[in-house]
Amino acid sequence: MFADRTSWNLTTNRLAKALSQHRAKGRPLFDLTVSNPTECGFVYDNGAILQALSNPAATIYQPEPRGLATARRAIAEYYAARGCDVPAEDILLTTSTSEAYSFVFRLLCNPGDELLIPAPSYPLFDFLADIQDVKLIRYPLFYDHGWEIDFHALERAITPGTRGVIVVHPNNPTGHYTNSAAMKHLNGICFAKNMAIIADEVFLDFSLTQELHPSFAANREALTFTMSGLSKIAGLPQMKAAWLITSGPEQWKSQACARLDVVADAYLSMNAPIQLAVPSFLQQRTAFQEQLMARVRGNLRELDRQIAAQDSCSRLEVEGGWYVVLRVPATRSDEDLAVDLLESSDVYVHPGHFYDFPSDGYLIASLITPEHDFAEGIKYLLARF
Repeated sequence: MFADRTSWNLTTNRLAKALSQHRAKGRPLFDLTVSNPTECGFVYDNGAILQALSNPAATIYQPEPRGLATARRAIAEYYAARGCDVPAEDILLTTSTSEAYSFVFRLLCNPGDELLIPAPSYPLFDFLADIQDVKLIRYPLFYDHGWEIDFHALERAITPGTRGVIVVHPNNPTGHYTNSAAMKHLNGICFAKNMAIIADEVFLDFSLTQELHPSFAANREALTFTMSGLSKIAGLPQMKAAWLITSGPEQWKSQACARLDVVADAYLSMNAPIQLAVPSFLQQRTAFQEQLMARVRGNLRELDRQIAAQDSCSRLEVEGGWYVVLRVPATRSDEDLAVDLLESSDVYVHPGHFYDFPSDGYLIASLITPEHDFAEGIKYLLARF
């Protein structure tokens, strides 16, 4: 009855079951996994948001495969403010980065072709790849006073069926950016092997040092697809607006854009009110980002204060994004530990294996958790050791 590509294990995992039971009992919860900024107490300009959605031009249908020019120009201006020259004609609007991934996967891969993805990283890739009949091959990241790509392992993972390398910049949950040396190395590999770079930059703006890290969007050395969106940049996941930027050597870039036009024209998925609101939403990003980064820095300071008072746990270095990796004693599986923390201490945290950490002893905490819940949750977590 159903396609093999959807033959996932749909059994609820132990941690999800424990969370459901915990909530059913009405017990307090210190949620260190929160990722929805609209539920974290940040102040939005609701009037400006609603006004942006009431543009009379939305009553007229103007189908554009790459999206309305006004929205694409606003996105180009966003990159220009970062010192990155991105022509509006190289931008294609999508409803989400997940849709952008699906466009690129379909563009590059025949069924069974391979893409390289980092590990640790975000678990969504497996489902997107399954839906698009693509095979994912992990390349490891290693930690030595900071995260690095294991390029030796990456190159060994390349086969004749490899079509591209996915880079998350900064990575989730490790929070490290791809530095200029790594970008250059990656460009050399991909150009030589006729492979593409697929760069996910949804957390690009959230640097802990306020440094403007370079974007892949202007990369010219290898065929590159860069994606981002309003979900993180403006803290508006409900608005469903993202984009895909194509760059690289002209002979590949022009072909990619022409083919993506056909794909996008077949979907025409972006709705007019959201497209017309994109310029306004992007203008509101600064106020949101200032609030969020103040929360992130404050929670990180509180975490460091509590860690300094004990000697069992530590945290790994983080350069940007919303998450932090905690190093804890590996006395049991990370899932066992996460379930125990929930049941005995009312602390909900993600185990490292959710993100493909290669061994036990890692927990992932969200740095946008409201300050009181974060401080209390970390206190009870550390008390377990």
